Amino acid sequence: MAPPIVQCAVAAGLAWMVATEAVGHSRPFFAPIAVVICIGVGLGQRLRRAAELVVGVSLGIGVGDLLVSWIGTGAWQIMLVVALAMAVAVFIDRGTVIVLQSASSAVLVATLLPPSGTGGLDRMVDALIGGLMGLAAVALLPASPSRLVTRHAAALFGSLADVLRSTAEAIDRCDPAMAAAALQAARGTQAHVDEFRQALDTSLEIARLSPMHRRQRSRPAEYETAADPLDHALRNARLLARRAMVALDDGDRLPPWFPGTLRELAEATLLLRDELAEGHEPRRTGAAVRAAASRLGTERWGFSADVMNAQLRSITVDLLQATGADREDALSALPPLDPS
Repeated sequence: MAPPIVQCAVAAGLAWMVATEAVGHSRPFFAPIAVVICIGVGLGQRLRRAAELVVGVSLGIGVGDLLVSWIGTGAWQIMLVVALAMAVAVFIDRGTVIVLQSASSAVLVATLLPPSGTGGLDRMVDALIGGLMGLAAVALLPASPSRLVTRHAAALFGSLADVLRSTAEAIDRCDPAMAAAALQAARGTQAHVDEFRQALDTSLEIARLSPMHRRQRSRPAEYETAADPLDHALRNARLLARRAMVALDDGDRLPPWFPGTLRELAEATLLLRDELAEGHEPRRTGAAVRAAASRLGTERWGFSADVMNAQLRSITVDLLQATGADREDALSALPPLDPS
């Protein structure tokens, strides 16, 4: 949280200075407010937030100035102004920021800032100054895009490896309770996926905006290639852990090569984490996943085993695609199944 806090603080002060000293506005409170909304303490979509902010403030002020000058202020007037401002914003764009800013700006005009001369235009200019200063702060005081995405990716890779290892251990011990624990842990991994995607969006945005990190643009792009396949691999790992729990609880026979292959894929996942973090092309990961794929069985063992084998094959394809392989190449690494 340190980088966005510093960005907000510095840009808010500079936005106030620009609006007061350079533009000559006496109370440009929309300028620092726009900075805080534009940058925020969350990750991603700052360009969109800045655009929504300026449009939302402009809508709210425009609707508020127009109506309040006709109907005055009061409880029912505020109801009407807020409803109309939000309705117009929704018709233009359903983004959260634009709708909320149009409503809050209309409320300010209807209560504290009655329309007067160029007041509405001044507030729009203040919002534009704040949005631009916020984007400038992101560009000139940026967090490292590679470090940001690498840190959040590490949690995602670790979660996938843990699920695969825990499932392998449960199968080794024929312990359905351990498989249930692996499934429970797997169900909590979606937060890591969401955080990683937000960090990736922010890293790509910083790399585009900041002249200081132009050389790092390829690093987030490599993670972008891996994002969807890793998400799919985690989903398949959850299904695998669930079927392992059912199979062990029913006492089904499972292939003896399952645990070893699961551990190999877990190690390959961590190897992919390390290669991407170091900025290397994940060739060793590709070789490790292909080696694990060569040990996938082709025989039929029963319903649960066949379902788990299908999930293992899917995870293998997902990991190969995460290294940059196309789907056809990844599928070709799988041994053909026994049709009988």
